[in-house]
Amino acid sequence: MFLKKRIKSFYENFISLKGDPKNIAMGMAIGVFVGVTPTIPFHTALLILATILCRQNMTAAYLGSWIISNPLTIPFFYFTQYELGRYLMGIEAYNLDKTCFSLQHVVGMGWYIAIPLLLGGIIMAPFFAIAAYFITHHAIIIARKKYKS
Repeated sequence: MFLKKRIKSFYENFISLKGDPKNIAMGMAIGVFVGVTPTIPFHTALLILATILCRQNMTAAYLGSWIISNPLTIPFFYFTQYELGRYLMGIEAYNLDKTCFSLQHVVGMGWYIAIPLLLGGIIMAPFFAIAAYFITHHAIIIARKKYKS
């Protein structure tokens, strides 16, 4: 039910976007790029900054981030990004001590978790963003032709 409602809401927002299909598609790509990266506390700030600097559709960027970064996808992304980053850095998996979650311990884990996670996210994000651009551009053109008919 959650997924169906989310998809319907996304579609309704998506087809109501105004502007050039290329700007909408680029905005969506920016949103997907940011949404894929493990930067959740900063998604909105990054979206605003990137869309203003690149002069792209901010609403499409928000929609892209919103659809790709959700409770169903985040565990998959974070696990995959961590493993990819860890592999590329040539480091062993961090043995997480489930009994110690003090701030000092979490900060100390940064090198072993955050850096591989960010590296993996930055490497994965362009693949999703490029696909999002072409899918969105094509979908906007089709939706507008259908709407005119």
